[in-house]
Amino acid sequence: MLFVYTGLLLYYRFGFKQIPVFQPPASNPQPSTFITVLIPARNEAVNLPGLLNSLLAQTYPSNLFEVIVIDDHSADETVNVVKQYASFRVCSLKDFIPERAINSYKKKAIEIGIQQSRGTLIVTTDADCYAGAEWLQTIASFYETNQPKLIVMPVVINCSKRPIEIFQALDFMTLQGITGASVYKKMHSMCNGANLAYSRKAFEAVNGFAGIDTIASGDDMLLMHKIAVQFPGGIAYLKSPEVIVQTEPVHTVKAFFNQRIRWASKADKYEDKRIFWVLLLVYFFNVMLLLLPVLAFTHTFLWTMNYTAWTIIITWLMLMLLKTIAELLFLYPVAKFFGKQRLLWLFPLAQPFHILYTVIAGWLGKFGSYEWKERLVK
Repeated sequence: MLFVYTGLLLYYRFGFKQIPVFQPPASNPQPSTFITVLIPARNEAVNLPGLLNSLLAQTYPSNLFEVIVIDDHSADETVNVVKQYASFRVCSLKDFIPERAINSYKKKAIEIGIQQSRGTLIVTTDADCYAGAEWLQTIASFYETNQPKLIVMPVVINCSKRPIEIFQALDFMTLQGITGASVYKKMHSMCNGANLAYSRKAFEAVNGFAGIDTIASGDDMLLMHKIAVQFPGGIAYLKSPEVIVQTEPVHTVKAFFNQRIRWASKADKYEDKRIFWVLLLVYFFNVMLLLLPVLAFTHTFLWTMNYTAWTIIITWLMLMLLKTIAELLFLYPVAKFFGKQRLLWLFPLAQPFHILYTVIAGWLGKFGSYEWKERLVK
């Protein structure tokens, strides 16, 4: 299992390093693509100004993009915050569907946003994100150059020095590296709705979220797979520092587990079974690493370590060392792209918690429930 895991990581490293950094053509004509930026938001009054200000600062011509915030039954000042930005629009989900009527509010918010939009290209992000000034300009140039149906783009967590936030940044960076490599090498479907673009025609051609609209999460990866099936070769990864979207971490361990359980809850819903087998490998490898120390202590008698216990412990330490080395080899080029190399010094310290959360979140994602945006999801 270790050799398969290590081989997979090294292949991901190779794939990520192979992705060319996009450079807009020198003779790039004036852009013509009209872009709609969709922002589903629920109780995001504190976070929205950062994102909306970054959208005001875009170099892309203002007559070629619109911003629509879809308010999801917020109990705070989310709607009033958006109304302070005269050039942006807000629509309320409550005008279309009552609270507690469905299971997937984010998908419904995006669906309604698209219905209200004029964009040829739909770009989605989250309310707790912000983008650089060249974000939309680079996306439009890439779209007009390559004509993909769906564009996957990088996201990075903007962390403080708090341990839980540093851990999230490292863990999320791992997922982002795998995302880039898997899309470029056409291994399996991975993306993140915080930085995603797809053509309106592709969304309509696959009938939007129909067939996946009862699943609470998956507005990104499940949709991506639908588009990939109907448009083979139509998925592209845009690797450019100009399109990196910064997102905020959650601030507590409880919130972190809720987030990761939410992500894990859709694992068995993937039609793309290639990613399911990868997730299964990772899960059982971490289960093994969690159980080995337990087995060592079950072979201990009267506080005296016997030969079997020592053998198990040494095996566990060797596995942990090799796992850490393989993951660092994979992560280095990813961290370099995101400018986060300094965090790698802390990576070995995060290993025990990473193993524990992977096992717990994976189990509860399948058999438990979680709370997200003040809603209990089962």
